[in-house]
Amino acid sequence: MSKKRVAFICVHNSCRSQIAEALGKHLAWDVFDSYSAGTETKPHINRDAVRLMKQLYGIDMELTQHSKLIGEIPPPDIAISMGCNVGCPFIGRAFDDNWGLEDPTGKNDEEFIRVIRQIEAAVLALKEELAEEDESK
Repeated sequence: MSKKRVAFICVHNSCRSQIAEALGKHLAWDVFDSYSAGTETKPHINRDAVRLMKQLYGIDMELTQHSKLIGEIPPPDIAISMGCNVGCPFIGRAFDDNWGLEDPTGKNDEEFIRVIRQIEAAVLALKEELAEEDESK
């Protein structure tokens, strides 16, 4: 069976969704393909996210990722909102899940790492769920 395409979506595609894409590629590449996008873009991925992902996982998001609009990624099988506390972006379809994550932009490293670990746990849970779904077929 072909892997599902999972899109991690937030408004600017510069922090949480980028972290989720990177962790999906790093931790769940064998179960699903990871993408991220937004309804707006930023010129750069959040500098703190880039620094901490390098520090924690050895992942350099700037080498393989950039801020993208929803139309720039393949149509997803699963669309996940990072958190709609400000307002969910419209992506042309319903979201399959909302992870409800606070945006750590502008906060200290401890808060950033807390959000990164939440994303890691959610990515691993999604990986397990999709792997079990695939095994039951």
